[in-house]
Amino acid sequence: MSTETRFVGSIPALYDRHLGPVLFEPYALDLAARVPAGTRRILEVAAGTGRVTRHLLSALAADGELVATDLNEPMLVEASSQLSSDARVRWQAADVQALPFDDASFDVVACQFGLMFVPDKPRALRELRRVLRPGGTLLLNTWNDLARNPASALLHQLAFAELPNNPPAFMLVPFSMPDATELRTLTSTAGFTQVRVDTVDKIADAVSAGDLAIGLVRGNPLYNQLVERAIDADTFQTRVTDALRAAFGDAPCRSPLSAHVVTAR
Repeated sequence: MSTETRFVGSIPALYDRHLGPVLFEPYALDLAARVPAGTRRILEVAAGTGRVTRHLLSALAADGELVATDLNEPMLVEASSQLSSDARVRWQAADVQALPFDDASFDVVACQFGLMFVPDKPRALRELRRVLRPGGTLLLNTWNDLARNPASALLHQLAFAELPNNPPAFMLVPFSMPDATELRTLTSTAGFTQVRVDTVDKIADAVSAGDLAIGLVRGNPLYNQLVERAIDADTFQTRVTDALRAAFGDAPCRSPLSAHVVTAR
């Protein structure tokens, strides 16, 4: 994986601090609220900096176990530094396309905004089904269309204008699964039943346009490409801040969010 698409260096901490509460927390709460009562074993894939993990722990039985995995170890390091005191969670680097767990090992598998980054999505979903016990629950979400997430659309527009001859590859990935019907079909084809896809709209509520701009520019693998192309990140960040402020206000800076949430058996 190239540095242009990896969460490395200072990116995980800035991602969690400036994007986590704004873009990911609303959907983390939503996903965790869907965990069935009495769940004792949860596998989380693409756990990132643990934004969902902490809420899954709240839904987990007192004697339960949560295994939180991610392909990017720097993200797990950031997550474990925040949740190291809970003995119920175990951190493990793992590829969702080849999970190192036995068949029928978990009651629930959760994946927040991770499936879009997986090269072989059908294989990944088959792996998630394999490690779930009979009757177990799959919970995952993907971003809706970029136009329904206008703060990210604004960043997308500015980034592509900044790098017209070498578009930032990472920016194409997070919003690459906006079709709810295709998501339902993909999940059903992997062997899941009772597949439900809800389109859930939220509000991104940032303390300021400048704070959100830090996350969008520096808590994002886009930052690697700016540095490698000798583009002044401070100037670009200022441009993003000004555009966010003009479109969504400042202190707070509020913009719409939209995602698809899958619940399946």
